[in-house]
Amino acid sequence: MTTSDLVGLRIKTVRRQRGLSQAQLAHPELSDSYVSLIESGKRTPTPAVLELLAQKLDCSLSYLINGVTAEQMEDIELALGYARLALENGEVNEARTRFVELLANNNLTGLTTLRQDTDFGLALAHEACGDLDEAISILLKLREEELSPERRIEVAMVLCRAYRESERLTEAVEVGEEVLVGSTRLPWTDALVELGATLLSAYMFRGDLLRARQFAAELLNAADALGTPRSVVAANWNASAVAHATGHNEEALSFAERAMAVQVETGQPRGIARMRLALLQKRLRARPHEAVAVRDALYATVSEFEQTSTSTIDRARVHVELAYAEYMTGDYDKAVEHALIGRGLLPEHGHVLGVEANLLLGRVYSTVGRSEEAVRYAASVRDWMTPLPDSRRSASTWYATAETMEQLGDSDGTVEAYQRALACVGL
Repeated sequence: MTTSDLVGLRIKTVRRQRGLSQAQLAHPELSDSYVSLIESGKRTPTPAVLELLAQKLDCSLSYLINGVTAEQMEDIELALGYARLALENGEVNEARTRFVELLANNNLTGLTTLRQDTDFGLALAHEACGDLDEAISILLKLREEELSPERRIEVAMVLCRAYRESERLTEAVEVGEEVLVGSTRLPWTDALVELGATLLSAYMFRGDLLRARQFAAELLNAADALGTPRSVVAANWNASAVAHATGHNEEALSFAERAMAVQVETGQPRGIARMRLALLQKRLRARPHEAVAVRDALYATVSEFEQTSTSTIDRARVHVELAYAEYMTGDYDKAVEHALIGRGLLPEHGHVLGVEANLLLGRVYSTVGRSEEAVRYAASVRDWMTPLPDSRRSASTWYATAETMEQLGDSDGTVEAYQRALACVGL
């Protein structure tokens, strides 16, 4: 039913409950034929007419428009606000529960915009909890609905990101290109640059580095033209990732530092914390001689993550990175401690971060001469990698696994890992 149909049905229902005829409701301001057309959904009443009918029917204007009373609307908006606040504060499981409870409220059914807001919030909560399949399912259903242009871009961006994190890179690229590529593309906006940045990372993870390099330049030009903090951060940050992937480490740091400077001035705590971690990761790889300084900064980042709305995966990432920094500074006990903390925060299998943690544990135990444990952790990579689809990103991880197993003297494991790496790229 259309909105006009629903409004007309509510007017008809309340009129009958009040024991009024159409002529009685209409008199003297309106004609009974006009009321009949409204009730049948053939005419959309103006705001003034709706307010008049609400007065005559002794009901709230909110009920005629939305099917709920003003009090019920206030309760729904308050519940949605609490769910969003929980998500922003990093209480992702509580947020997910609140969004689910709100969707079970029958009064939400006719409130299309609020229901879409709730569905989108639930998808974000699922994503933050690491349940990417459920987030994707909700976003695909939302995408089939009539959405505002802004919400359509938001849905595309989160869907592209969820596909990317699920290693479904072809689908991630298709979602982004559907909006951004072609003659029908809208002029650049902050939201479109952010979607473009997500698409850019999908190109990079897929191994299409030439396209990524070209598109990164396009995004940087768009951000410079807009001159807005959101676009500058998104374009520079993802250009940094592309520069790093193509071996331009100092250029990567330059882009990242520019993005970080703008984010600190204008961003939210969650975004600042996540960007700070990623910047420290780049520093550690580009400038290993700064490992002690990066390690100390990472300890401060752990506290920052605990106080902001970062997800469980985010918190796992900071501990794995801290483990890597401790390994580089020679504190192997601390490296093991943080690698195990990080791995413990992840789903049991099927996340590339778990692979990184296990490979690091293998290297640490090899370094301290505990070969049996080193081989066991390196071999466990198979369990973590098996659920992941073949991709260039998986190939890179298998290659790192092969190098680690070669260092450990596991010839059979080395050969298998190299073969899996080749299979991931179709060789």
